[in-house]
Amino acid sequence: MKKSKKFTALFLISSLLTLSANLNARERRGAEHIITKKDGQQIKGELITVKPNSLLLLNTEGRDVSVAVDDIRIIRIVKKSKFVQSLGIGLLIGAATGAILGLAEGESIDFFGGTVTAGENALIGGALVGFNGLIIGGISGLASGKDKTIQLEGRSQEELKLDLKKLRKKARIRDYK
Repeated sequence: MKKSKKFTALFLISSLLTLSANLNARERRGAEHIITKKDGQQIKGELITVKPNSLLLLNTEGRDVSVAVDDIRIIRIVKKSKFVQSLGIGLLIGAATGAILGLAEGESIDFFGGTVTAGENALIGGALVGFNGLIIGGISGLASGKDKTIQLEGRSQEELKLDLKKLRKKARIRDYK
């Protein structure tokens, strides 16, 4: 295979993987939060906006709920699991890389005492490196889907301001005035 064809194949595969992000236009949604108040009550919902002294959530019943910052003990930001998605991406990237490297080796190579042709070489390389990509993708998917917890109780005013600023980035309406 000529170098130009290898480069074209590599370019097409990498373009497909990087540009296949979610392209459909839809309304921005806030992150899912579970707020535990100081009295033990839990409120679960989508973060709409962060006001100076309160958080506005759209709860699971579809009602707006305003929670005063002074009444909040813990905020848990619920992240969606990306295990399956990362598993698939890792497998595709690994298999494509292994196949390309297998084709780049040339016509044939010695493999465990036998001769392997370029096509078989690409298949073996794709399977071996694809399995490694599968494992790496699965591990990264597990790590990226872990919930984040922010404890507000007992924090200074400066720390609270920083926490609210971080939360604002996860709200549907970021710049509430």
